[in-house]
Amino acid sequence: MLRLAGKWFNLYGVCLVTVIETSSPEETGILGKQLGSILRAGDMLCLYGGLGAGKTCFAQGIARGLGIEGTVTSPTFTLINEYYGRLPLYHMDVYRLDSVMEMDDLGYEEYFYSGGVILIEWAEKINELLPEERLDITIDRCPDEESCRQITISPRGERYRLLIEELMTVVRAGN
Repeated sequence: MLRLAGKWFNLYGVCLVTVIETSSPEETGILGKQLGSILRAGDMLCLYGGLGAGKTCFAQGIARGLGIEGTVTSPTFTLINEYYGRLPLYHMDVYRLDSVMEMDDLGYEEYFYSGGVILIEWAEKINELLPEERLDITIDRCPDEESCRQITISPRGERYRLLIEELMTVVRAGN
């Protein structure tokens, strides 16, 4: 069962961070699907977490929420996979990049500003290219349980703060 593990606010009552715990890969995918179902054109999701943390499982859920059917895999060797559903999903895995300049060769700006949903695994590798407004999602293993994940969601900008408020109504409702 998805569980709200915590929320942190600034002095003005604006939520800065939301932490949700999932107890299985399936639940991690369900959370991704719930988020995917409310995404809009131009949304950017940046995924952080170690190898095996569950980034690809979460990304698969995002794809399902966008109505994408079929196999969704991490583009570790191809760097970018494109999927088409309710909105296009541009799934990037930049783990293997040696420098930020390699993003120019990929034509990253065409993807960033294309009107689809952009999902970037290992986003910390290209931090200086990321727009200021985005949704940062960090997936960590829980210390005491192998299949448990702590998913820390940090909205950067008003659009993403509102997006997380909407997501939390779905999570709280248990859908």
